[in-house]
Parts: sequence; C-alpha cells; structure tokens
Amino acid sequence: MVKERARILVVGGGYVGMYTALRLQKKLKREIRRGQVEITVVSPDPYMTYQPFLPEAAAGSISPRHVVVPLRRVLDKCRVVIGEATAIDHNKRTATLSTLATEEEGTGTEELSYDELVLAPGSISRTLPIPGLAEHGIGFKTVEEAIGLRNHVIEQLDIASSTRDPAIRDAALTFVFVGGGYAGVEALGELEDMARYAVRYYHNVQADDMKWILVEASNRILPEVGEEMGTYTVTQLRRRNIQVLLETRLASCADRVAVLDDGQRFPTRTLVWTAGVKPHPVLAATDLPLTAHGRLRCTAELTIEGATHAWAAGDAAAVPDVTADAPGTETAPNAQHAVRQAKVLGDNIAHSLRGEPLQTYAHKYVGSVASLGLHKGVAQVYGRKLKGYPAWFMHRVYHLSRVPTFNRKARVLAEWTLAGLFKREIVSLGSLEHPRAEFELAAGGKPPHDPKGSN
Repeated sequence: MVKERARILVVGGGYVGMYTALRLQKKLKREIRRGQVEITVVSPDPYMTYQPFLPEAAAGSISPRHVVVPLRRVLDKCRVVIGEATAIDHNKRTATLSTLATEEEGTGTEELSYDELVLAPGSISRTLPIPGLAEHGIGFKTVEEAIGLRNHVIEQLDIASSTRDPAIRDAALTFVFVGGGYAGVEALGELEDMARYAVRYYHNVQADDMKWILVEASNRILPEVGEEMGTYTVTQLRRRNIQVLLETRLASCADRVAVLDDGQRFPTRTLVWTAGVKPHPVLAATDLPLTAHGRLRCTAELTIEGATHAWAAGDAAAVPDVTADAPGTETAPNAQHAVRQAKVLGDNIAHSLRGEPLQTYAHKYVGSVASLGLHKGVAQVYGRKLKGYPAWFMHRVYHLSRVPTFNRKARVLAEWTLAGLFKREIVSLGSLEHPRAEFELAAGGKPPHDPKGSN
C-alpha cells in the first residue's frame, strides 16, 4: 500500500505516456479508488497515434480514426490535460503548462505541482537549415500529416491530368522523399503503390509518367533489417522505377526545385522530409541531466540519473542496454523498446511508492519488419530473413498484435478484410484541411492560403 498521497504527472501521451499511465491504472487500482494516488497525463493531442500504421493510413488501407487511440477512453482513471509542458523545475516539483484553457483565457501558462514525474514527450522531426524546406517540405510524423500527404498526392494527379503546361505536369508527377529509414521507405512504398493504382482512372496519366525519388545521405537504407535486406529493398524499389539515390543529400528545395548535392535538379511540388528525429524541446527546459545528444540520462531501472522521483523512457530517454555486449550501449529509440519500457516503468513507479525493490529493464532486440506496399515487405526476425509476401504478412500480424485496445485491433482487421474484398478508395478530401474555405469565400472573405502550395 502507498504510504502517503502521491500526485503522478505523465508528460506525453504517446507510446510511453499512454502505456505507463495504463499500467499505473492497473497496478494502483486500489490506491486510485481510495484517493491516495492521482495521475495526470499532459498531451498535446487527445489521442495516441500508432505511428507504424501511418503509411497504410496515407495509402487508404486504414481509416485515420483507427490509427489513433482516444486517451480519455483508455485512461478513464486518469486526468487528461490537453496541452504541452513548456518547462519543468524538478527541484520545486512544478511543471509549467500551456493548455487550451490558458490560450483562451489569455493567461499564457499555468503551474502544476507533482510528486512523481514521468517524462515521455517523444521526439520531433529533425530538420536542417536547407533553403525552401520550411516553405515546401511535408513531414510524416502525425496522422494529420499522413492524410494531408495522401490528399496532396491525389491532387497532384488531378493537376497533371488537367494542365496543358508540361513543366507544371512534370513537377506535379515528381515525388521526392528525403530519408531512408522506416518512415521514408514505408511512406514512399505505400504511396507509390496507391498512386500507381489511382492512375488507371486518369485517361492521360500513366504510371511511367510519375517520378518517385528516395534521397538517403548514408550508403544504405533500412539499417534495422540488416545489410542484405536493405540491399534487397533498394533492388525492389528500383524495379518499380523508383530512383534510390544513396550517399546523396538535399541541398535546396527553394522555388519548388529539389537540388541535390551531386548537382541533380528535380522540379517538384512534393518533397517529403523523413530524415530523422530529435529530442523534444521541453527536455532542454528542465533541470534534469541530459546526454550530448539531448536525451535524458537514465538508469536501467528507468529512473533519471541524479534525480529522485523522476522517470523516463522511449525517445526522450537514454536507457542503458544491459543485454548488449559492448559497454555504454543504449536501447534504440523505437516502438519495440518503448512499449516494453512503459510496462517496466509503470511497475517500478508502483514498487517505489510501496517501498519495494525496482526491476531492471532488459530486452534483447528481436528484429524488424517493414512494408514496401501492398503484399510487399522485408523482415529480419530472430536472425531469419523474409521478403515479399511473407514479410508483408508478418508486418501486419506483428503490428496488429501491438496496436492497443481490442477495439482498435478489431476495427483494423475488419478494414483489412474489406480492403481485400473490394477495390481501393481513391479520393482526395483536401477540403478537410480548410473546412471553412467555401463559406468564407461565399461570405466575401478570402480563401485560406496553403503554405505547401498543394492547389
């Protein structure tokens, strides 16, 4: 039993934040009911996004609402606050929050006191000072970006089909992806597959008219699946007439022209940036110890070094890998570790409140799976290498088992089943991004400006 009342603050509603709070609800059920424990989850969105499903959502294989898990429904024993932590003073046990209420009230921020802190804000896209990137680049980290990119790609096919200007047509049918990790390769593979299917409904656009380009700074893609499978992926993408440019960097994308460091130039209306992530800015606004890469310095028990009553896991945490042979190795910042760390983290907080010994996080990396489009994939699991349909099937089975709640599992499985029985839905709902545009125009206002220039 908890000795005294504890206020637990969970910063972040992603993998670690949601799963940790879910675990705490289970482990501290009696204490919560008695009012001895209070759990507050601060998240910028009222849902957790299952990011491995973003490429399929972009391709239309899964509905956007089934890629997200509503926090309030799952965390019914917690207080969910929609907002962001902008600063944390752990010495004073206070967090500065910017919420929807403070924005409406004009107060700017509010302070929240806590006894136990769980820092799991995740990561944000890592960008570089490349000319034109901020104006024309498209990210691929949120469900809004995934659906926006789907709408954008279909709109480019509409533009190419209706324009008489060959320069506009060529730029509309050129799609450049920067970054050869999971996000970039899976997004490109799924969207190219979707677009190839969609052009059969355009009388004057053929699949061979499109240019799909993957730009990667290193000498390989998908390093998580091993060198052999990475080479196989490059071969398969090139067989689909996708240009894979290794050891190449984006130098500029100003004026809607992607300029590479080897001198190649591609006029394009679509530049997708998936070249890595970096720690969330709130970590730098704390008084907690950070590594040289800006992540929280943690122990194998998922406590933050040198700070009592402070915990972290996932992308924000540098957790020692006790299963690695080389000393100083840290666990990879991916979903496989995040979900498992959250379970241990929730257990350890409960142990700490009850005065029980903590357990060490230890998980040996079992491998990776990646989808390259419908019925195409690569995988390396427990040393076994799979490719094509078996790898794609394993990708779906694995992620279906990992997506939280039975409700979401059933809905995703139902959608996959229906997708196998009927044709793809190829429709752009770009107006969802600006739902008041038509009314504003009718009322005499100006339609909103699209910074990405999708129209």
